[in-house]
Amino acid sequence: MVKNANPRCASSEQGRLPASVVPQDAQGGPGSGDVMSELVQYRNVVFDSGRWAQFPFRSDDIVISTPPKSGTTWVQTICGMLVLDAVAFERPLAEISPWLDMQTNDLGTVIAALQAEHHRRFIKTHTPLDGVPSVEGVTYICVGRDPRDVALSFQHHWSNLDAEAFMGARAKAVGLDDLAELGPPPVLPDDPLERFRLWVDAEPNSFIGPALVDVLHHLDTFWSRRHDPRVVLFHYSDLLADLPGEIRRLANVLAVDVTEDRIERFAAAASFTNMKEHADALVPDVGNRIWHSNEAFFHRGGNGQWRELLGEADLRHYEQRVADLVGPDVAAWAHGGWSGSHGAVTAVL
Repeated sequence: MVKNANPRCASSEQGRLPASVVPQDAQGGPGSGDVMSELVQYRNVVFDSGRWAQFPFRSDDIVISTPPKSGTTWVQTICGMLVLDAVAFERPLAEISPWLDMQTNDLGTVIAALQAEHHRRFIKTHTPLDGVPSVEGVTYICVGRDPRDVALSFQHHWSNLDAEAFMGARAKAVGLDDLAELGPPPVLPDDPLERFRLWVDAEPNSFIGPALVDVLHHLDTFWSRRHDPRVVLFHYSDLLADLPGEIRRLANVLAVDVTEDRIERFAAAASFTNMKEHADALVPDVGNRIWHSNEAFFHRGGNGQWRELLGEADLRHYEQRVADLVGPDVAAWAHGGWSGSHGAVTAVL
């Protein structure tokens, strides 16, 4: 039986779901795959990872799986530039690269649109790796970010969500009959420091947005399979430190030939300033108009905002909580990326 999460949380409770995915080759016909016989199901009011079980994969698909507010749209945009060889797209990014398991759009319509694509597909999800079918040839990309910045960025993100528009889109796409089953929302304090403290100590699936335990679990599902050639880890800090270099690395991962001149042009187009200026074309689910401000979706675009909020005692408690949840290697990468020098936890880990 699948356990259900709080309907207004972006984290989720977990259950077990048989995978029934039919892998396809790059042209959309039957292909071979190593689909997992059993997946963890992540379900809440926002998304339902069970939708993946109905998705017909192609062997060259790209799945971009991140905790929310970790650089998802950034990497989607870069993937689009590499796949389509363009610095701007003819359609909104949300149409080209949909969030497949988000429950504001009819699944059949989303799948039909993806099956109609002739280019290599790149698909967004906030489902951890153990909830997405594992298919031969598919590339699975994770993007990590310092969880402290994820927490504060999500607070702003949540305030920018038009809840009425969101629930209207959900009602139209999947209905609202399951809300009673999913349960009431948590009551959170207005004070950002108190919310952060609750986020640190929250149990899985009990917070509005991914709690610390949920963020680290998501990253750990990728870290534990980091030696699989299909599984690739990127980090927000590394993208900030060397965007052209990370675009080059992603091009190599995807086996896309790209000149240095194109890399520089892509990096300029993928800058925070440029993406914020083109927010109407890049924000998620733009067709349902669920944001109070599309431009505000791109908030600050940096790291370390938690330094303005947290004192030494809160940081010590946070560091101990991280150490209790994951091993030191996962923790170091989660906070510093591959370069390891941008906001890493230093006191305990």
